[in-house]
Amino acid sequence: MVRVMPRDSLYILCLSLLSAIALAQTPPSNPLAPYISVSEPVIALTHVEIIDGTGVAPVADQTLIIDHGKIASMGPSASAAIPAGARVLDLRGHAVYPGLVGMHEHLFYSEPRTHALNSLIVSDSADTAPRLYLAAGVTTARTTGSVEPYTDLEMKKEIDAGEMPGPDLDVTGPYLQGDPPLIPQMHALAGPEDARRTIDYWVSEGVTSWKAYMTITPDELKAAIEAVHAHGEKITGHLCSIGFTEAARMGIDDLEHGIAVDTEFFPGKEEGKCPEGAAKQMAGSLDVSSAAVMAMVHELVSRHTAVTSTLAVFESFVPGGPPMDLLLREQNSMVPAAWTSVLTTRAEIEDNAARSYEATLLKKEMQFEREFAAAGGLLLAGCDPTGYGAVLPGFGDERNLELLVQAGFTPEQAIQIYTRNGAEFLGREDRIGTIAAGKQADLVVVSGDPAEDIKAVEHVEIVFKDGVGFDSAKLIDSVQGMVGLR
Repeated sequence: MVRVMPRDSLYILCLSLLSAIALAQTPPSNPLAPYISVSEPVIALTHVEIIDGTGVAPVADQTLIIDHGKIASMGPSASAAIPAGARVLDLRGHAVYPGLVGMHEHLFYSEPRTHALNSLIVSDSADTAPRLYLAAGVTTARTTGSVEPYTDLEMKKEIDAGEMPGPDLDVTGPYLQGDPPLIPQMHALAGPEDARRTIDYWVSEGVTSWKAYMTITPDELKAAIEAVHAHGEKITGHLCSIGFTEAARMGIDDLEHGIAVDTEFFPGKEEGKCPEGAAKQMAGSLDVSSAAVMAMVHELVSRHTAVTSTLAVFESFVPGGPPMDLLLREQNSMVPAAWTSVLTTRAEIEDNAARSYEATLLKKEMQFEREFAAAGGLLLAGCDPTGYGAVLPGFGDERNLELLVQAGFTPEQAIQIYTRNGAEFLGREDRIGTIAAGKQADLVVVSGDPAEDIKAVEHVEIVFKDGVGFDSAKLIDSVQGMVGLR
């Protein structure tokens, strides 16, 4: 028997549906408003120290004027003219530097593991990662490898439309990986034609950069470089099957991680194959100052091949690192299972400290980065929030700045690596990367003086993106307990 709904009930149901539709179509209030602390069109940052991103010494007691998203002027506070109606921020005891240009970032996170479920799987962090990057001062980010390219592209659209907070994203396509893939979420290329087809398709979908991965073959890499360049884009690589020198001669634009992953110095290296145990062997015997390594460095420099520093992820495997105070800053952002997994793995690393080679490898990587930069190489930086989950977006970028200083760079040089150098590689140095009149007002305001103590970069208060000031603490609070889930 068919029951007929009474007319009054049907009328109420229709009204409810129409109300729901009308509510859904009502234009929402500014979705970014809960995270914005400074929104006026004209802003004066007064009595602030400026670290301009060029590597030179900071200038104290300056006034910087932001006018409708652009840097209008800067000069001594004693003589600066402040426009009528400007929002004035007295920033005594604070410093400002350019928005970070993170060149090895991801919009995913390593899922918690147990002894029973120990396979490396990553989950997309579409909601949490953009907020944490922006909270730390990363205003531009290259995603440097994607497992869900459509998700990343949609996140970029939402950020660009002002519907969610986050950095300006340079979206990297799916990993160009050989066979076998490292994780089941990666596609193994079937050959050079597959590489070209993959690149052509994802460029048409909006991808703007590329990353070759560990087991890619020489023929596949060569085809990928040619296809990417034909589209006017750039390609980087975390390589293992192919050495840095060979990749640079093919025309690759950038190389990730540094000498810690360059297998060309591994004895018995076979052409096109990724050897096992290369990192351990290099930690034990590789002389970074040797003629062979320096020849590779000069090859990269002469071919304008950049290198991306990711010291934070290497430190996570060193016994005793990263420091517990950093992990405790990250804890509230993680789902409980992720925090437990990080502590468990950290304890296992400590238990095996006597056999660990990671501290030695990290020191050699730091030396390589100094040598590369000193030779004129373009050194970039990003945090690579992967590994076992101890490196979180944003928090890892702050730590990477500190590690660059530990490596021997001055704080001003470390900030330059993370700002101007990235902007130069992306071809955006006319808009971002340094503090200068006419440039986009992408700025990081921190309490303290990073030039005196680089740990001041941990004390971000306001991040200006296009002249809009975001409250760092509110961005972090908004993802509490969610990293590892979404």
